[in-house]
Order: sequence, then structure tokens, then C-alpha cells
Amino acid sequence: MRINRALSTALLLLGLAAAPAAADSSPSASPSDDGGAPKTAGTSFRTATEIEQGQDATANGSAGDYLYWSFPADAEQRPTVKATVKLPETHASQTWRIDVYDGLRRRQACQWGAQTRTAAAGTPTVELACVLRTVRAWSEPWANDPLPGTYYVRLTVVNLPTSDLGVPVGASVRVDSKDMGGAAAVDGSLSEPLVPGVAVTSQKDDDSERGAVLSAIEPEGGWSSGWWSDRWVWTGIGAVLAALAGIGGYTLTRGSGRPSRVPPGA
Repeated sequence: MRINRALSTALLLLGLAAAPAAADSSPSASPSDDGGAPKTAGTSFRTATEIEQGQDATANGSAGDYLYWSFPADAEQRPTVKATVKLPETHASQTWRIDVYDGLRRRQACQWGAQTRTAAAGTPTVELACVLRTVRAWSEPWANDPLPGTYYVRLTVVNLPTSDLGVPVGASVRVDSKDMGGAAAVDGSLSEPLVPGVAVTSQKDDDSERGAVLSAIEPEGGWSSGWWSDRWVWTGIGAVLAALAGIGGYTLTRGSGRPSRVPPGA
């Protein structure tokens, strides 16, 4: 009877512990209305066009231009940046490249993906992709790990014949992230995400005091606090299972140690 009660209690605790994990299992970024997606791109880090994850941002430019976008990435996310370049009907061989930088403007390496591709003469489009490493909530100062904050996407051509310089091109960029969960959690977090100032505005009517305005973009639901992850759920489940094993072992040991009863008069 005691074992059945212990099993019931353990199952109840397991259900309560697994509930937060199920609530957090939703995708980190959902596609937004394309009607509000940006139609232009910046030409430098300071003028990078802000986009949300899940948006299909587009822009028109000229071959040889640098096109910049920026997006937010939070801890435990693994962003994937995809870009498509539409080329004119007639063109020579071109090589295009996509690079991703963090809020400190450090270039982040791609785990995999076609970061650089060459479009043969007459090819209508070229597709690029870059899968970043998982964003960490905290890292050592000497490390180059991705950290929560703003990320920049730079799209440009790196091998262009003089005859194609300045020809019109179209570009589309999309960023999606996969939530890596507690497996990517670390002990510690940044006090603030790496969101650099992107503009300057007056704080008083007389314009005597000016200050920086931080980027307005942030993940859906805001930046994570850094301390909670589903790793706590599995830790709680392990503790419950250990307690259950201890109760079962104690009950079996106590039952096997009892002396057998001898009938009266035997």
C-alpha cells in the first residue's frame, strides 16, 4: 500500500515537473505577416535594416553594394540565416557571400551551410545559408562564443567582373532559429544583451542633452532571464526517481528482514 502511494506521488510530481517543459516547447520564432517585412537594406552596420526572425525581408540594390540587416537572437537559440540573390538575365560569373556578425561586430563562423557560392553566367538566382553556433547566455571574455543580442547580416559579391559592376540585383533574407533547450544552458548570464546604440535623439526640448537610442528589436516575449531552462526540469525528475528508488529499496529490504511467524503450538 505504501509503495502504491509513493508511486502515485512520484507520478504526480513528474507531471508537474514536465508541465513547464511542455509550455516552453513552442518554436522560438514564428513567421510574421510579410506585409510588414522591410523592403530595403542598410549599407553599413549603423544603418542596418532591423528585421524580426521569421520575416522575409527584401531589398533592391546594385552589384558591388554591401547590404546589411540586423536581427535579435537570444540564449539557447541556433539561428539559421538564408539569403537569395536574383541576378539579371545576362551577367558573367559572380561569387556572392553572406557574413554574420554579433553585437560587438565580431564575425561569427558558420557551423555549416553554403556561405559562399558562385553563380555561373546566366544563372538567375544564387542561394546562400549560414547556420550559426548556439547562442550562449554567458561566456568567457576571451571566447568568441555567440552571445544574446543584435546580430548583423552582410550580403555582398566578392568576385565581380568590371562589366557587371552596378547592374541591378534583388535580395531576400530570412532568419529562423531552433530552440536548443537546456542542453545549451550555461551557469550565468549577461546583465544586458549586446544591443548597440543605433541612433541619437534629443532628450529635452532645447536639445541641450542627447543620448543613444538602443535597437528596438528583441525576441518574441522579451529577452530571457538566463537562469531558467528545462535542465531544471530533468534535474527535478532525476531527484524524484532517486527518491522513489530509495523508498522502494528501503521497503524491500525491510520486508525481507522480518522474521517468519511461527504458528502457536508448533
